[in-house]
Amino acid sequence: MKKTVAALLLAAMTMGLTACGQTADTTAPAAEPAADGGQEAEASVSADTEEAAPAEGAGGGTFGKIYAIYKAGDQTWFIDEGNAAKAKTEELGGELVYCDAQMNPETCLKFIDTAISEKASGIIICVPDQTMSQAVVDKCTEAGIPVVAVDDALEVNGEKIAPWVGIDGYNIGAANGEWMAQYAKDNNLIDDEECGVLFLTMDTVSSCVPRTEGEKDKFLELTGFDESRIFYGDNDGTTDKGNQAATAVFTANPQIKKWLVMSANEESAMGAVRALETAGLDKDSCVIGLGAYLAKDEWNAGKDVCMKASCYFSADSIGATAIQNLYDYIVDGKEIEKETAVPATVCTPENYKDVMGKAAE
Repeated sequence: MKKTVAALLLAAMTMGLTACGQTADTTAPAAEPAADGGQEAEASVSADTEEAAPAEGAGGGTFGKIYAIYKAGDQTWFIDEGNAAKAKTEELGGELVYCDAQMNPETCLKFIDTAISEKASGIIICVPDQTMSQAVVDKCTEAGIPVVAVDDALEVNGEKIAPWVGIDGYNIGAANGEWMAQYAKDNNLIDDEECGVLFLTMDTVSSCVPRTEGEKDKFLELTGFDESRIFYGDNDGTTDKGNQAATAVFTANPQIKKWLVMSANEESAMGAVRALETAGLDKDSCVIGLGAYLAKDEWNAGKDVCMKASCYFSADSIGATAIQNLYDYIVDGKEIEKETAVPATVCTPENYKDVMGKAAE
């Protein structure tokens, strides 16, 4: 009887792990961003079936299984970042488990619990809600697992409570604002009463707020644009919500025929592009994105879209850098920098292939 009960318990535990989705391939599916952020889909995790031999080093730790937990793992940005993290992990002798939290905080915490139960060597994470930052850090600290935040910081009251790798949001925003200011000057739009500016914001995501601040500060500094013709549309960063926010502003302001749109991320910028096309306002309007990973698809297809520029920064660089930072800490005993920002460059249909290299394909 005892053997039977033990066997049943073992089977139940095995089924529980299988339900978390630990299946065979670390490469994330080549999916397009889900319009609803993926909240309704089942959780997905992927890992190699063959255990990687842990690397050992002077830090006294082993570099074995690394969990990469992303708030929206079906979005192009996180797929690219996760693939780069996977490649760097394997290069360093470890194994990566890719997790899609589907914009669901509960799912995110379950993945952390799974990482702890699997005795993961480390975690890189972009949380779906920054108010859960302390809970994430507490879990990892208690389990003795180092954690590095990517893209969106783990923070409390604006202060980072874990190492972070991402982009310099304010200066990247300022680069976008400078480019848009020059576009407005070149096209005589600054004093045009039919021209309006839309900032698509993400006010609940701390890493995105300085992007908009940089865009607005630099644009106003260089143009002195009439603030009565500046509008705002907050959204969650998905293409669908960006489209909805932009559409609402365009519909409410029919006096504006020419729109200059700056965004907090690439998906919402593309949502504005589609909204302008639907409203028949795209020919005289201009959108600048952040990331260029959706813009380049439009440009590669030869489309004459109103996404006329995008500030390119590398998802690959963020993913690989976060993994390298973990390795240096776990294996070599090096302290992780509190903040690591990757560079960015504004690109256009004329120069994006030179700027982005292989990422433009």
